[in-house]
Amino acid sequence: MKHADPVIRDLEAIVGQGSVLFDTVSLSHYEYDASLFKARPRAIAFATDTEQVAQLVKYANEHSIPYVARGSGTNLSGGTILKDGLIIEMRRMDKILDIDVDNMTALVEPGVFNLTLQNALAPYGFYYAPDPASQKVSTLGGNVGENSGGPKCLKYGVTSNHILGMEVVLSNGEVTWIGGSAPDTPGADVLGLLIGSEGTLGVATKILVRIMRLPENVITMLTIFNTIEEAGQAVSEIIAEGIIPVSLEIMDNLTIQAVEDSMNAGFPRDAEAVLIIELDGIAEGLEEQADRILELCRKNNVVDSSRATDDQARAKLWAGRKGAFGAVARLRPCYLVCDATVPRVNLPKALSAVKAISKKYDLPIANVFHAGDGNLHPLILFDERDKEELSRVHQAGSEIMRACADLEGTISGEHGIGEEKKQEMGFIFDEGDLQLMRDIKTAVDPDNLCNPGKMLPQAA
Repeated sequence: MKHADPVIRDLEAIVGQGSVLFDTVSLSHYEYDASLFKARPRAIAFATDTEQVAQLVKYANEHSIPYVARGSGTNLSGGTILKDGLIIEMRRMDKILDIDVDNMTALVEPGVFNLTLQNALAPYGFYYAPDPASQKVSTLGGNVGENSGGPKCLKYGVTSNHILGMEVVLSNGEVTWIGGSAPDTPGADVLGLLIGSEGTLGVATKILVRIMRLPENVITMLTIFNTIEEAGQAVSEIIAEGIIPVSLEIMDNLTIQAVEDSMNAGFPRDAEAVLIIELDGIAEGLEEQADRILELCRKNNVVDSSRATDDQARAKLWAGRKGAFGAVARLRPCYLVCDATVPRVNLPKALSAVKAISKKYDLPIANVFHAGDGNLHPLILFDERDKEELSRVHQAGSEIMRACADLEGTISGEHGIGEEKKQEMGFIFDEGDLQLMRDIKTAVDPDNLCNPGKMLPQAA
């Protein structure tokens, strides 16, 4: 039986009957992501190839329907929700199309999970460096849209450092290839413009990534501190020494308690802060770097330290760190993940500011973050059923962004701006900067249908 709504019938003609969701229950599943925002879409269409994505985009343009591409919906800033719009669901585009070890590249579709790619590369002795904590469920398309990082970004950079080219459906439905298999393709850096644009400028349908050989040796250490500020100072001094570990990750006591209750990862419950340090590279000289790092930790009053003795122990430590966001759900029903970055030398000041904001708004805040590149993730814990408390959460989150901006930082390290922080863009950009971004958006998407209303505040 044909659906009464002609739009649903037309969408089914493009992607096939049974591949469009429009009932109330299904729409409710897509009205939220991992942020605090909600917006119910009009329909969800499951695309299986580039041609279907292009047809969906053309149809949306012809009928003035706003649209956004979506994978797993793990976005933390409200970037993948769209009121009365079309969700182009990309999870069925989940093929690894090619692994080219000679040229050190892999070609993937956007619905491939980050961890799925890692597991596919491992037998070849390779890996893909960006490794967000959500890598079990976050897709490569979403990683591109948010320019995701992860614990390894200190040494190896974020997503934009590992993307060589993309097949993209532009806002008019045209399909084009941007970039190439060689780095530093001549011409304007359109690839750099699209990565991190949060789905507001086009839809990636194929992604060519740079892959790397697995390191010869890895050293993973757990260090324990009496204060989170001392752990942060140790991080600054490690980097100042000229040593660049793969990862420098800090968790505070509130997070440690939740993680241990959740998975017994082996973190000491009485520690005020732990710093996970990982080094990799050729075996020669790595032990000396590890020894020097421990000296700097002792200078900053480290209480104790230990080393993962094998891959299983290393995996257990990282399971605790990467499972921290989920674990804190044991503490309160809801949490807001803040995402801001400050210069490493200002980490202790930023952490002190977060403590003061926690006290000011009477809200518990758990801290877990990529300390090596100054990327903080304060988790503000609350119960959304308490509307007054929810109001304080939004105020506290904005104030944390302001504090980090005032410390010469920025309001996002890897989680994007989306709906959540677009008003805070004024903390780091003046109106001229914002208007330039609006002009670019208008030039690429003149009808403002490609994930509208995200990232940029309305003109003053």
